[in-house]
Amino acid sequence: MKIKFFTIPNLLTLGNLLCGSCAAIVLLTSGDFATAFWLVVAAAVCDFFDGFAARLLGCASPIGVQLDSLADMVSFGLVPALALFCMYGAAPAMSGLSDAAAGAAQYVTLIVAAFSALRLAKFNIDDSQHTEFCGLPTPANGLLCLSLGMLVQGGALVMPKEAVLATAVVTAFLLISPIRMFALKFKGFGWRGNELRYSFIILAAAIAALLTRYAVPVIILLYIIVSTVRWTVNRRKA
Repeated sequence: MKIKFFTIPNLLTLGNLLCGSCAAIVLLTSGDFATAFWLVVAAAVCDFFDGFAARLLGCASPIGVQLDSLADMVSFGLVPALALFCMYGAAPAMSGLSDAAAGAAQYVTLIVAAFSALRLAKFNIDDSQHTEFCGLPTPANGLLCLSLGMLVQGGALVMPKEAVLATAVVTAFLLISPIRMFALKFKGFGWRGNELRYSFIILAAAIAALLTRYAVPVIILLYIIVSTVRWTVNRRKA
């Protein structure tokens, strides 16, 4: 079977992977959350456009599907786990724990990487996730963790070690949860059928204008809340 490695969609996916790799290096070598955040944003842009380009150019391929998951695992699985790992190391000490126990607890943050792998593997075999997601999408989780780290490093937010661990555990659960979360995949450009998507985008734009540096975590938390409420209501109706 002849395989084309260097198609435009695959190059975009590799761009995603390289941005994630650079973000991981930046976090581990200099702890620069702002640079890592924008590298993850760039990875997310590449991740969005690789699928779009594959559909537009008619060159979707099995290798592209696998490559996409591998790139996402680095950019939106490993990198947010490393962000929480670094945040924990710089956070105020935990009360009531020895230094050895507190140091061992730091590695709990890596659960985000493990659960991201489960999330991505499930996505690859779940045919029900074409129009909505089952569980928190890994790019959203990546942006959430990096934005929190950026706020902490900038002195705009204080997160003790307990809060960092709680964030790791909660987001890991959300990644593999059964909660159906809406996708920003439009059915045409009309209002009908896209009411939730347009409303969310308008609200997100307002939040971005009002809250500026706090906007990213607030928007993602709002996305989780709206999706959870929608999923709960739909289940009760069913």
